[in-house]
Amino acid sequence: MNFDYSEEQTLLKDSVDKFIQNDYDYETRKKHSAMEGGFDAATWQTFAELGWLCVPFSEEDGGIGGGAVETMIMMEAFGKGLVVEPYVSTVLVAGAAVAKAGSPEQKAEILGGIIDGSRKLSLAAIEPQSRFDLFDVTTQATASGDGFELSGTKAMVMHGATADTFIVSARVSGSARDREGVSLFLVPANSDGLEVQDYPTLDGHRAAELTLNRVKVPGSALLGVAGAAVEVLESVADEAAMALCAEAVGMMEKLYKETVEYTKNRKQFGVPISVFQALQHRMVDMFTMHEECKSLLLRTVMSHQAGEADFRKNVSALKYAVAVKGQKSAHEAVQIFGGMGMTDEMSVGMYLKRINVINTLFGSGDYHLKRFMSL
Repeated sequence: MNFDYSEEQTLLKDSVDKFIQNDYDYETRKKHSAMEGGFDAATWQTFAELGWLCVPFSEEDGGIGGGAVETMIMMEAFGKGLVVEPYVSTVLVAGAAVAKAGSPEQKAEILGGIIDGSRKLSLAAIEPQSRFDLFDVTTQATASGDGFELSGTKAMVMHGATADTFIVSARVSGSARDREGVSLFLVPANSDGLEVQDYPTLDGHRAAELTLNRVKVPGSALLGVAGAAVEVLESVADEAAMALCAEAVGMMEKLYKETVEYTKNRKQFGVPISVFQALQHRMVDMFTMHEECKSLLLRTVMSHQAGEADFRKNVSALKYAVAVKGQKSAHEAVQIFGGMGMTDEMSVGMYLKRINVINTLFGSGDYHLKRFMSL
């Protein structure tokens, strides 16, 4: 199997790596996180100008036709830089949902806006009782004239406060946990009856809770086939989980390299602490855990590229490995850095927080272990 990047992929990797190294250090990241909305609008526009927002979309939809490899390249680099801009929520999640389910008119209007940086969307598919089951939907969509009326609650909507449109899952038929009967609707953020409660997350990102109280949308707001949204949602979730794992793998690489460099400069008993064998063993373990997760990531990416039936199983194996080994690697870094490793002044503590959040998105390690065994 050939793991070499193509010329176009190499150019993409060089571009994003150079940006993160030169223009997105940890201090810059902290400034962006503290801004209104939790990210820098100018940096988001730079992403658009560099062509990064169009990477995963097909040429017919205005993109470059990038696939899982291109997404992996970008997300690994974003992980190293702890990027807070809403790339996952807008491009890889909401954008993917529109690309998979939208009509030609919807794709032309929405994806064009995502690609040029003028539009930001968020998927609102999780509910307080649903955990990771995207078919567990109690939000109701009832017919009202030529459109629909939506009522319910949505949780953990990534970058919800800065989205101009939400993609809301709502039930048009069946009981709360039926796989059939769930639809997707495009809901403008300024809709009457929609309440958005913004809050910071553990990792310096932002999320929101949505309350929909008889929110009216036209019939044209329906995204995809009525009552058949679960398959789309699960496909988007698996691809997003793979992307987040690539982000975590990038963080794991950064963690072991920064830890090794730190131990070369930190002295105790008159010598660098890197000479102590116990610490060497722990750093080798960090390197090994990164390589194991990187290998699983490559397997998952290649299975997606090839359209293999075991892609979902590979996603679960990867997500579980990142949940266990990613967290372990971050814990080791914090322990070696000492107490200051837990402060926001040091990036290692924020890597740990971000990995912990990734472990709760689109299925925890325990969830994916059970799913792996069932597939």
